[in-house]
Amino acid sequence: MYKTIVIHVDGGPQQASRLLAGALLASQHDAHLVGSAATGVSWMDFALLTGSAGAPIPIDDFTAMREATEARLRDFAEQAKRLGVAAIETRLIEDVADFGLLLQSRYADLVILSRDSDAGKVEMPPGARAPARVRGLPERVCLHGVRPVLLVPDGWQGQALPGTAVVGWDGGMCALRAIGAALPLLQAADGVKLALVNPDQLSELHGEDPGADMALYLARHGVKVDVVVERTHATAGNALIEIARDCGAGLMVSGAYGHNRFREWALGGVTRELFERAPVPLLLAH
Repeated sequence: MYKTIVIHVDGGPQQASRLLAGALLASQHDAHLVGSAATGVSWMDFALLTGSAGAPIPIDDFTAMREATEARLRDFAEQAKRLGVAAIETRLIEDVADFGLLLQSRYADLVILSRDSDAGKVEMPPGARAPARVRGLPERVCLHGVRPVLLVPDGWQGQALPGTAVVGWDGGMCALRAIGAALPLLQAADGVKLALVNPDQLSELHGEDPGADMALYLARHGVKVDVVVERTHATAGNALIEIARDCGAGLMVSGAYGHNRFREWALGGVTRELFERAPVPLLLAH
């Protein structure tokens, strides 16, 4: 079960959807829902602010940013309480958002984020400068973090979670970690579609009966599972999305794959496609 769930608090328009998901899961699992909000001032900015007249952020702006962050956390706590969450915590991080979430994720079972979007503009008090926005925040937390991420699509209105779950299975380590991380949700699902896309191309991982061993593993954990083998010329990401739409899924589960580019992790193709187009909440683990 999930006992500590961290949710990104930034006051943006996407927050309502992920808060709905967080409140639902917190109630289902009797979990603590932790709101994590960052001032957006890095330790380098803070060091310059406190030790130099040439600081990049005036002290009045920093004070306003901190007060605005505290206000967003108070609003989060009030909204979570209205949604019926019994155990609510708030944590203010004196740093940028990705650092704060990566730090908090170490002590949580699940992190809830939204897709990267230019729509997530943060409101600031008059005259105050907004904190720098971290582009690629969900990707960074997912690929650099140690806990699974639940990515909630824009406009999600609290549909059944998990409902029917679609699990992408390619025999890889990331997919295995994602299945393990999602197990509490899969056990509660109405049914699980264990989806294999073109498994013949990975015969050394799947064996003679693709999906059979993982299906047996899940069944022994009380999961109601069916194996779906999709042979297609479409991309694996598109195939998984279509399976989810066809069965009216409420959750998708996938490993998060990345590759090294200029010494920074970037998402692989299939993971990128799911990040951008998954129609329902998507649980990922790297």
